[in-house]
Amino acid sequence: MNTATQTKTTNPNRLMIIDDTLRTKCLVYTRVMGYHRPVESFNIGKKGEHKQRTHFTERKCC
Repeated sequence: MNTATQTKTTNPNRLMIIDDTLRTKCLVYTRVMGYHRPVESFNIGKKGEHKQRTHFTERKCC
């Protein structure tokens, strides 16, 4: 069975079809106590804390 997913591109009026068989797993790492760990290895409580974190974008200084 060949499945595909529709995804919005940078142009909101265009959709891109992505073949799900070409996808790869993406690991998300976060810094914990001075070293980096994959989020998927966290327990349920720590995963909840990670989802509640506030993300920000740093502005250019100049």
